[in-house]
Amino acid sequence: MRSSKSFSVKDPQRLKQQILSWSRQFQEITWLDSNDDDSKTGEYEAILAVEAFTAIKTDHENAFDKLKEYQETTADWIFGYLSYDLKNDVERLKSSNFDGLHFPELYFFQPQKLIFIKGDKVEFHYLRMVDDEIDHDFEDIQKTEIAIDSKHTPVKVEARISKEKYLEKIGIMLNHIHLGDIYEANFCQEYYSENVDIDSFDIYRSLNEISTPPFAAYLKLENFNLISASPERYLKKRGEDLLSQPIKGTARRAKDPEEDKKIATELANDPKEQSENVMIVDLVRNDLSRIAKKGSVKVDELCKVYSFKQVHQLVSSVTAKIEDEIPPVEALRTSFPMGSMTGAPKISAMKIIEKLEESKRGLYSGAVGYFTPEGDFDFNVVIRSILYNSENKYLSFSVGGAITAKSHPEKEYEECLLKAKAMREVLTNL
Repeated sequence: MRSSKSFSVKDPQRLKQQILSWSRQFQEITWLDSNDDDSKTGEYEAILAVEAFTAIKTDHENAFDKLKEYQETTADWIFGYLSYDLKNDVERLKSSNFDGLHFPELYFFQPQKLIFIKGDKVEFHYLRMVDDEIDHDFEDIQKTEIAIDSKHTPVKVEARISKEKYLEKIGIMLNHIHLGDIYEANFCQEYYSENVDIDSFDIYRSLNEISTPPFAAYLKLENFNLISASPERYLKKRGEDLLSQPIKGTARRAKDPEEDKKIATELANDPKEQSENVMIVDLVRNDLSRIAKKGSVKVDELCKVYSFKQVHQLVSSVTAKIEDEIPPVEALRTSFPMGSMTGAPKISAMKIIEKLEESKRGLYSGAVGYFTPEGDFDFNVVIRSILYNSENKYLSFSVGGAITAKSHPEKEYEECLLKAKAMREVLTNL
């Protein structure tokens, strides 16, 4: 079905930038970049998928069944996203909050052209209908000038919820926790801008440069744009092995090395941050146990500090072996949405989230990734991300955090500002 060809390259980093710049000519683009972070056990350093041959685009109704049929029928590489609101397909829930973005709730495509970068090798995997273009495209890429970041008109964003209202809503959520309705919930708020013109490609390059996350993603599907600097993996499947790496627990970085080290140590030993993480790890274990071989669910890392450019985070790694005959899409359906973006108990948390939040999450806190022809997959969590609809010129990003019995509303608000910092910097040209 696909023809492949591999080339050795002298300067993989330069070629990576050339491939990204070259991709701008296509209507459908998915770019996934690990930023050379090998600690997250990615299969490739970067992947480019362009030019749809087939595609599926749908709302939440029977979305996972439709994706399962598409994935099994295609039996090829497919790339795309699952929006948070697919929760309404998994459970008897609804999404009725304001939606300025109007993204489809699920969108995947089968690319005609696929390029992988690993080490000093670049691999081209083209559908046979276009495989005669491999050599020409490789030459073209090598001649491509790397796009230079240009200063854009600063984008002013507004908070959908005022600080006062945010603090009030956290108080309501804490009341739910004290009443025993939930133990933890992820409460998010939206920042937005209307009637704005941006070059999503330039914004992605700038955001990636200041964040360099292990799960960076740039998607352009029609007028729907995702600019993501995600540090979090949702779920990966390779053979029978499953891996989920939830993040809960955040602290700022400091310029002074000694102070920075102290902050990381304090995060590692913070009971409130640890409890956030442990509750979500339990939820992930429970989700995976529904599709895993008996006794195979294990916690390989618990509350380990990972340091990113903008923040320190507590990351845990949960592994399992998928039961025989479970379809790949079923593994996603069973565990979606990811526990780190919902809470515990999961359904109760999602209901309370829906009442208190004022924006439809859409792709934010959903997942982006790919399936292989063999049915393996790898998906990130869509956080630290800017969403943009180039047709109605609406731009949005959301931030949030886990609320537990030990949460202080003012500190939760400060954590939101910390998580929004890189996106604000990029949009305002600071």
